[in-house]
Amino acid sequence: MWAAVRLAIVIAAATLAACSNTLTIPPAAEVPLSKETLSLLAKKGMQPGSPVFVRVFKEESELEVWKQRDDGRFYHFKTYPICNWSGEIGPKRSYGDRQAPEGFYTITPALMNPNSKYYLSFNLGYPNAYDRAWNGTGDSVMVHGNCRSAGCYAMTDALMEEIYGLTREALKAGQPSFQLHAYPFRMTEARMAREKQNKWYGFWKTMKQGYDYFEKYRIPPSVTVCERRYVVDTVARSRPDPSGPCPPLARPIVTAFKPLPEPDGLDVAGGNKLKGIANPDNEPTLADIKKAKKEQSAQSTIASSPVANAN
Repeated sequence: MWAAVRLAIVIAAATLAACSNTLTIPPAAEVPLSKETLSLLAKKGMQPGSPVFVRVFKEESELEVWKQRDDGRFYHFKTYPICNWSGEIGPKRSYGDRQAPEGFYTITPALMNPNSKYYLSFNLGYPNAYDRAWNGTGDSVMVHGNCRSAGCYAMTDALMEEIYGLTREALKAGQPSFQLHAYPFRMTEARMAREKQNKWYGFWKTMKQGYDYFEKYRIPPSVTVCERRYVVDTVARSRPDPSGPCPPLARPIVTAFKPLPEPDGLDVAGGNKLKGIANPDNEPTLADIKKAKKEQSAQSTIASSPVANAN
């Protein structure tokens, strides 16, 4: 009898051991950050759950992830190529205009979409208060995977998994929301000077204030919407009416940015930029990808040539 009991115990233990070794694949939204990502975070003095900030640049087809360090300022983590986006430079105004938005957006946990039909995504929150003041219409404007775009910023699935994981960990650790600033291009003085005749120049001058503030202080600026415009580096003393007169505004006091030591160079994820090469409505073909690689290789050669550097 005791032999039978012991045998039953052995069989049960073996069964449990076998079950514990069963490989379980988590849903895409719960895939842990990779060892390489964790290693890079540690190298840069960042924690997986530290606050995150995101910038998008249309013309360059790049998305940047910044993470906060111990001094409370944000440092560059990695730049990701945007696989595709639709429309042209300039803000989104209406449903169906196929424009990817530009502006200052706030992503809350409710806007994270673990069940996206485009692998993973988070909603930009378009239209925000500014967009609504201009009667902006539309919804479900995302940063997502799948490299297809109808007014969204489309990444490859692998890159979206990492971006989603970085933002997810920050929100899980207590960041109530994170900022995403979507720009038409890198807003240098020289690049802005080329757009003085553009109908969006006035809008972009305001956007540049946000760009310059972050470059100077490494903190996303507080932004108020009133009089149908963004007012950068301000906090309203009372609830503002996006379309009405601005209420009394205060400017936060920020000390000068004194950077902590950090590794040299920028980390850039590998991947193709298919804007203008592949139709954003369709999955890119192998020919599209080969063409993108060829064009990017040619651009890198030009950028590194002695003549280009001399200019």
